[in-house]
Amino acid sequence: MKTDELREKYLEFFTSQGHRLCRSDVLVPTWDKSVLFTPAGMNPFKDHFLGNVELEFTRATSCQKCLRTGDIENVGRTAYHHTFFEMLGNFSFGDYFKRDAIHWAWQFLTEKRWLGIDPEKLTVTVYLDDDEAARIWQNDIGLPSERIQRLDEYENFWPAGAPSDGPDGVCGPCSEIYFHPGGIGKGKEVEIWNLVFTQFNRSGDPPNNLQPLPNRNIDTGMGLERAASVLQGVDTNFHIDTLRPIVDAAAEISGMRYDPASNNGRFLRRITDHIRACTFAIHENVYPGPSKAEYVVRRLLRRCTLEGRQLGRTEPFLYRLVPAVISAMARPYPELANSAERIQQVIRNEEEKFLNTLDDGLNRIERIFESMKLANRVTVDGAEAADLYQTFGIPPELVESIASDRNCQFDWAGFKSAMEEHGEKSGKIADTVMGNFGPIDQIKRETKSTRFLGYESCDADCKVVGLVDDGAVVKSFSCNDASELSIVLDQTPFYAESGGQVADSGTICGSAGEFAVSDVQKNGDIFVHHGQMVAGTISLGEIVTATVDAERRDAIRRAHTATHILHYCLQLTLGSHAQQRGSKVADDWLRFDFSNLQGVSEENLAAIEQNSKLRIAEAQDVSATVVSLSEAKTAGAMMLFGEKYPDPVRMISIGKFSKELCGGTHLANSSDIGDFEIIAEESVSSGTRRIEALTGKKAQRNQNNVIEAASRLCQLFGVGESQLYRSFDQQFQKNKELKKQLAAGQKGSTDTASVVGGSELDYFSKRKVIRSIARALNVGTENVVDRVRAMVDESNRLEQQLTELDSVELIDAASLLGLAESLNGIDVIVCELPRSNSHLMRQLIDQVRKKRDPVAIFLATTLPDEKVLLVAGVSRDLIDRGIKAGDWVKEIAPIVGGGGGGKPELAQAGGNQPQNISKALQAARNFFAATVT
Repeated sequence: MKTDELREKYLEFFTSQGHRLCRSDVLVPTWDKSVLFTPAGMNPFKDHFLGNVELEFTRATSCQKCLRTGDIENVGRTAYHHTFFEMLGNFSFGDYFKRDAIHWAWQFLTEKRWLGIDPEKLTVTVYLDDDEAARIWQNDIGLPSERIQRLDEYENFWPAGAPSDGPDGVCGPCSEIYFHPGGIGKGKEVEIWNLVFTQFNRSGDPPNNLQPLPNRNIDTGMGLERAASVLQGVDTNFHIDTLRPIVDAAAEISGMRYDPASNNGRFLRRITDHIRACTFAIHENVYPGPSKAEYVVRRLLRRCTLEGRQLGRTEPFLYRLVPAVISAMARPYPELANSAERIQQVIRNEEEKFLNTLDDGLNRIERIFESMKLANRVTVDGAEAADLYQTFGIPPELVESIASDRNCQFDWAGFKSAMEEHGEKSGKIADTVMGNFGPIDQIKRETKSTRFLGYESCDADCKVVGLVDDGAVVKSFSCNDASELSIVLDQTPFYAESGGQVADSGTICGSAGEFAVSDVQKNGDIFVHHGQMVAGTISLGEIVTATVDAERRDAIRRAHTATHILHYCLQLTLGSHAQQRGSKVADDWLRFDFSNLQGVSEENLAAIEQNSKLRIAEAQDVSATVVSLSEAKTAGAMMLFGEKYPDPVRMISIGKFSKELCGGTHLANSSDIGDFEIIAEESVSSGTRRIEALTGKKAQRNQNNVIEAASRLCQLFGVGESQLYRSFDQQFQKNKELKKQLAAGQKGSTDTASVVGGSELDYFSKRKVIRSIARALNVGTENVVDRVRAMVDESNRLEQQLTELDSVELIDAASLLGLAESLNGIDVIVCELPRSNSHLMRQLIDQVRKKRDPVAIFLATTLPDEKVLLVAGVSRDLIDRGIKAGDWVKEIAPIVGGGGGGKPELAQAGGNQPQNISKALQAARNFFAATVT
């Protein structure tokens, strides 16, 4: 039976048994902070199991995309381990229990209409004390007792060892079904199905710590790939019809013959698994990066690259496997094809980046193992691994993998400690499922959801159904409570942060108190209002008035509707690949991340802005309709890769040109956006660009600031707007030349042709000039005027310093040598140079060292801004005797109110007390005399 057929049969069977068919949730559940990737089929139903949501259905079935890295070292080595896999599941939320779950599993496995597996090749396990499950298997199904094995809590309980070791929370016994390919007692059996009976709430330590749940649940899982390998009669998942083509493609591209029993076979299987995982993750816009989910993708790709090196590949090749993955997974996931080019480009970029450092990194790894062998050590030092990661980008897991191949250990504690010293965190990623059970979970068990009223109104009367103070559920708040407080209402006009849109702010007022709402977050279907009491008290069960800051809400709506228009105009200008990868929408400000491998040219950026302005000015109606997901697809609505959409969905339409699925708040007409200004375009990461823009009042304020800045700079330079940048550039170049002259200690010419006249510019030309000046000065446009004025003032100071320097009689090396005194055969020069500078002092020290050896020089000067500069130097043979210039200035600098240091042969320090220079010079003589005595 083909893998796609197995998937379809499973879902068909359980749908026929009254289960709601639920399509696979996304691989990267960004709304679930307890996991990086979806680790199990039950993960999308966590709140259903916990009773935290209103149940629309009590039975469900799905085939869920999953990704785990806990057993990553076994991938490619064993027949069944994967990082990416699909999990077939059927679930009951307080509906059927053990008898139906067991009967249906057996029926699906053994009946000819479904899988038709020989019942004589199946055995089961049950939890040690689960007599109920054992009786069902024996009495109802008819399995003899010798084919029913009882195992302890570490084998047949979920979570493993929960009764004794925890964690607290829902749990229950398991029953597993095993297939014996050659018959019972012949060959190695394969676990193909796990039925979890969640019937207890664990609380505290044993005994008597398992309390029955009021609603018992079923969570079953059958690994699609493992079941397919059984049905197809192959000895490893990697040989089934959806994985073997990828293995063969990897072998062909690598120029290798696939030998399953060889090391090369293991390498090819691991590459197959990892490239499939990365293809799905990158499709959902998780690109290789330094932390969290992005780090997992980087780690997998770099492991593949390393395996490729073992196969003799020295150039990028992984990206060429993406078509094989997409082809193998085309039937259940046709949307992958839309991302093929983007996925390949991202993978190739990461391969090239890693290959540039891999050779040096591998050489370093080899030296580490050689030194370990010489020292008779069997553990890789964590600090050395941290250095490999920081210098060459080699993930610690790769080093751990190589260590495992050589029967060595890896020092994870030392690695993490070394990384923390550098302010970084990395290491193994834990896969969790249920998460924590906090105060909001307590409230959710009573109040399943918060009704959102914000599309229709900015204020409403609501009932307080939950209060949380410092992590605990309480019955009332008072204005004396200083900690952050949280309120849950039965309904609310406040928008909770989601979809990139920030939360509303405002007030919640009762008969005896007022609460200021600063943030609103969603937890499942509950809206949690965070903030502070500002007056009186608010109590549980009280009727309150919730009022959103309507002016701020309007500003947020302007920015959000503008993001939809911007998205359309990006694709109009750059192409359909320029799809949203993230956004943040606040009051009259937006940040929009999108897929694009290169920076956006000024011409294209101007076109995007102008097209957006035109769409805004067209005064197009903005409407929201709730439609089925299939209707939205037919209508051509924009759907973001990796986003989780309900069915039905809310579709936002702007005229006829923009349709997107969105739960945010929007305007009624595009013209209400008012002004629109793109203020920045930059890179976020490889293949991702970011645009920042302003709308409404902030855009108008920005325009006024640009106009005012241009006017003030024209006054400063005494020119018209068309000559403004030329005047700035001349001043900018003049300052650079003055600094060079001062460093060289020689005044030269800085004459420039005078700039006069100039005509007025239109707004966009003015803005271009101000932005160009801002880029040249590396400041924001709002700081341009102050920075240019400071540059002009700096120019005047530099000219004055050069004039003063020109009037001072310069000292030379010969003059300095005339001031030398001898200490133990060493010529020591300690003196003050009037109005000198760092460049001159260093030059003099070099000249003296070339003429005399051994010699030590300590020079001091007062700079024009009344700061002190100390520079010391010693000849090479003094360094060999332990005399260092850095120690010299470090000891003396505090006398002039400063500090400093440097290299053994030359060091520098500064200070702000020129009145103490004489005292410092005497101390310098004394310190050196004591050093050489």
